[in-house]
Amino acid sequence: MLGSAGALVTATLIAGAVVAPTASASAQHGQDREAKGAAIAAARAAKAGIDWQDCPADWGFAKPIQCGWVSVPLDYAHPYGKQLKLAVDRIGNTGTKEERQGALVYNPGGPGGSGMRFPTRVTNKNPVWANVAKAYDFVGFDPRGVGHSAPISCEDPQEFVKAPKADPVPDSEADKLAQRKLAAEYAKGCAERSGKAVLAQMTTPNTVRDLDVIRAALGEKKLNYLGVSYGTYIGAVYGTLFPGHLRRMVVDSVVNPSREKIWYQANLDQDVAFEGRWKDWEDWVAANDAAFHLGTTRAAVQEKWLQLRATAKKNPIGGVVGPAELISFFQSAPYYDSSWVPVATVFSKYFAGDTQALVDAAAPDMSDTAGNITSENGNAVYTAVECTDAKWPTSWKKWDRDNTALNTNYPFMTWANAWMNLPCATWPVKQQTPVNVKTHKGLPQVMIVQSTRDAATPYDGAVELHQRFKGSRLITEKDAGSHGVTGLVNPCINQRVDAYLLSGKLDAADVTCTPHATPKP
Repeated sequence: MLGSAGALVTATLIAGAVVAPTASASAQHGQDREAKGAAIAAARAAKAGIDWQDCPADWGFAKPIQCGWVSVPLDYAHPYGKQLKLAVDRIGNTGTKEERQGALVYNPGGPGGSGMRFPTRVTNKNPVWANVAKAYDFVGFDPRGVGHSAPISCEDPQEFVKAPKADPVPDSEADKLAQRKLAAEYAKGCAERSGKAVLAQMTTPNTVRDLDVIRAALGEKKLNYLGVSYGTYIGAVYGTLFPGHLRRMVVDSVVNPSREKIWYQANLDQDVAFEGRWKDWEDWVAANDAAFHLGTTRAAVQEKWLQLRATAKKNPIGGVVGPAELISFFQSAPYYDSSWVPVATVFSKYFAGDTQALVDAAAPDMSDTAGNITSENGNAVYTAVECTDAKWPTSWKKWDRDNTALNTNYPFMTWANAWMNLPCATWPVKQQTPVNVKTHKGLPQVMIVQSTRDAATPYDGAVELHQRFKGSRLITEKDAGSHGVTGLVNPCINQRVDAYLLSGKLDAADVTCTPHATPKP
């Protein structure tokens, strides 16, 4: 939701003939060309700067937020070839000129998420970020392929949101075959609507090179970076490819950067973690039965969920909310604590006889053209990046075996997640080998923040990155599971993030914090 390294191929010819380079040698040559291309693009961007203007009215960012563009090569091996224009925005630091420490660049994850809302943390006067905002300009951007930055597409946006979709949990081989067909068609649609030349360049390393070009365009010698969720993987790869260009970096809710996890295994790991967090939420709903009347035990709440699911499968609620739409809506509860009350409230209303609340919350808005384009684009970028970043299994038998086994004990997300990623099995462009994330000379101390019960990025990912980045500090929020920790009110975390970004100060050892406040109905 949001692969293994490719086999080494060597070709030796008969004596006296030329020896063809190994796959690793040609890959290294490609990386060298891309590194040179990135340096050329960054030098060009440093010279050009960014022509900051008021944002276009339909982007929804009022003054004093400003918008601009940064040009990057589609393919860094050909830095003078086709260019993409990336949308960026910023708000200046709120403190004095003397307090300013440069720009803080943000990515919220995805792949496919837009960071353009980041400056609104200042205009909305978000208290968690008030101290950091004094020192830094807050800079957001749409990564390549996202939003305003040469957006890609895999399907007609109106088709993408059509409801109800088929139940993700298959009852038969015929159900699986139908889903396989849809996934293969989706992969084909990505090539047809976006072009293979573009898809081949939709990778995390290219997004990381883009980030370095943005750094240069901002006039920054070194990058200050905040990455959440998939944004942590961007940070991990940036720290590996550009260690000397990094000043300070906070990564929050960490994607496991191991090559063995990117991306097939990472998605299977999510299914296990989602089940755990779903149970946490059900326990909380049961503990608050006085408010929700859905049962006083986890088993009773789960029984209500299965009842709702069965009803929606037989007759989609309001004609549009089937099991697939229910999953899309209910999964926000294990994702974010901020969704616990709203999701439980809708769930409760349904059993009290108010079906409209559920339809309003879970049905796609067919009339919302702009919203549909955004959600289709986000899904297209998610698919393109994860499928192109790494090798995926092409054998349906493997997918079927792995997901059937997982679904036995972890049914909440397993099949829905499998179908979302299955286009990668028939992906139409060459799949890459992930970057080997590790410490290189010049890497500063990195701050890693993670909750132990996170569903989308299980805790092991933070531990893995911590081991790979020497000198990093891990701040653990124990017995909590919200995805994205730095934006929540928890003084133990907030004060440390402030201290690090404002003065570079980190604790002498890793820190464990008690959880933030549990939501109240």
